[in-house]
Amino acid sequence: MAGLVLTGTSACTVPHDAVAGISVTDDGHLLGVILVCGHHIDGATLYHSEGRGEVVDEVIAPGSVPSGSWTADRPLESGLATWPLESPAAGWGTDTPLAPLSAETTYTFFGWTHDSSSSAQAVEFTLADRARLTPGKVLHFNGGESAAVVPMAEFQAGACSTL
Repeated sequence: MAGLVLTGTSACTVPHDAVAGISVTDDGHLLGVILVCGHHIDGATLYHSEGRGEVVDEVIAPGSVPSGSWTADRPLESGLATWPLESPAAGWGTDTPLAPLSAETTYTFFGWTHDSSSSAQAVEFTLADRARLTPGKVLHFNGGESAAVVPMAEFQAGACSTL
């Protein structure tokens, strides 16, 4: 999306073996999207940085604040998983309910494993980016310096190649 720039990953992150994205439901609610490319993913977290706050786990930098966190009832294996972030969903436990999102904030959404053996490549977004999404389209980091919005089928077919 124009103007959206993603920060690079540092050497202290776990290997990416999945790709995280966001979409919206038919009624406009935020939808988490994870494409597992090989290993597995146990859950996902949405966070933002305020320069202070708690450390959610070893992957999230100090000063990051969780805006929501979810754990899958069983590990997500290779393939696509989607779930609404604003309400409980079958197959998902809500660790931290989704907090109200602010227009002035950049959010980061990523997937993780309990043992930090792999993670999902994160996507950053603002509420303006979310407002441009339509059902069936996914915003994800495309491997360059920006994010891309693509049809869900295209995301499922090609996002693993961005790792």
